[in-house]
Amino acid sequence: VQLQASGGGLVQAGGSLRLSCAASGRTFSMGWFRQAPGKEREFVAAISGSAGNTYYAHSVKGRFTISTDNAKNTVYLQMLSLKPEDTAVYYCAVGSLYCSGYGCYDAKNYGYWGQGTLVTVSS
Repeated sequence: VQLQASGGGLVQAGGSLRLSCAASGRTFSMGWFRQAPGKEREFVAAISGSAGNTYYAHSVKGRFTISTDNAKNTVYLQMLSLKPEDTAVYYCAVGSLYCSGYGCYDAKNYGYWGQGTLVTVSS
């Protein structure tokens, strides 16, 4: 599975961006992670299962929305009310199995990763 992420850029605090990630093959769970300069990679959001169960990090819940277009094998991350602390390289990831609960938060459950797209939020 190959992943192509897009949609990053520079935005002012309070602004919005939508990230997209197209997968070349079938996906079961799809997620977004991010890594800020000098920090470890962290979970942002995931979607999995036929019901499209969603999972969010506490820091983005209520501001970010993950969704999929199954016909296009594409996952989106709509980001609203962006804050400077959201600045990071955002990576999309795909798992070969469905995840649930805390399993969706674990990067080890995603076998395929995109190249990353930079999101910069200015204050």
